[in-house]
Parts: sequence; C-alpha cells; structure tokens
Amino acid sequence: MERLLNTLKFNDKGLIPCVFQEASTGKVITLAYMNKEALKLTLETGKVHVFRRSHGRVMMKGETSGNVQFVREVRADCENNSLLVLIDMAGPGCHTGKYHCYFNLYDPASDSFREQDQLPFESGGVSGRVSAGE
Repeated sequence: MERLLNTLKFNDKGLIPCVFQEASTGKVITLAYMNKEALKLTLETGKVHVFRRSHGRVMMKGETSGNVQFVREVRADCENNSLLVLIDMAGPGCHTGKYHCYFNLYDPASDSFREQDQLPFESGGVSGRVSAGE
C-alpha cells in the first residue's frame, strides 16, 4: 500500500479529492476528501472512510446514519491527484438523507439555488467488494 500512497499526489493539507459514484447507475453521489489514513481504511475494510474537514477527523461513511457505502473500485485520474470511487450504497448517499448531495439546482432567473426533487433511494443490493481494477 505504501507504493500506492507514494504514487498519489495529496495536497499541502495531506488530502486528495474523491468523487463518489454509484456503481450500478453511474450517478455522482458526492465529492469528499481522503487523507492517507482514510484511504488505507477504505482499502482495508471495503467501506468508505473520508476525512471530514468540518470534524477534523477520519470517519466511516454511515458511521452515525448507518448508510454505509461499500467500495467496488478505486481509480486515480491521469495526474494521480484525484480519485474516483465506485460504490454500492446501503442507504441515501447524502448526510441530509437525500439520494445524493447535488440536489440544489442553480436558477438563473433568481440567481440562486433551489432544492430539486430527488427520487427516493432504492437499494439495488450491495456487494462490499473492492476491485483491483479488473
């Protein structure tokens, strides 16, 4: 795992941005950050761990809500400075209870964001399998 951690380009705060995408639908769920500890835990357990900047610590996704996210695949971008994490979800992807975190739609007429309706989360099954990039 040290080779992987040395290949990735973490920012000056020791973080790397991670886009989380639902594996079965291709929908983007959220953007979060991982530090080396969060990435190690994610790869070792198969469950998403992120560095919560607002809490100043590593947390497992679903730690408080129970809405765990299981890793199917982890990909690095062409410059090794961001990650795409394909996941299966055991519940809503956003801590607000919404399906994903991008429910605020920009409305040019009012120059503001408005909440967009979302379909409720429906579990399509979870595998909890980490892929080495098959």
